[in-house]
Amino acid sequence: MPEEIKLNTEFITLGQFLKLADVIQSGGMAKWFLSENDIFINGEQDQRRGRKLRAGDKVTIPGFGEFLITSN
Repeated sequence: MPEEIKLNTEFITLGQFLKLADVIQSGGMAKWFLSENDIFINGEQDQRRGRKLRAGDKVTIPGFGEFLITSN
C-alpha cells in the first residue's frame, strides 16, 4: 500500500515532493538524490527536479517506497 502525500496546492515539483515525503533532509539535496537514484512516476522513469506532480500520480523510489499524491 503506497504512502499518501497530501497536497494543498494544484501541483508540487519532484524536488519539493522528496523533502515533503522525508526522502531527503533539505531541498538542496534534491539534485544529488535524483542523480544517484532511479525515480519512477506512474511507471515511467523521470529524474527532473521540476517535474510537476498532481493528485493521482504515483511515485516509486526503489529502496524508499511507493507514494501516492492526493489532494485535500
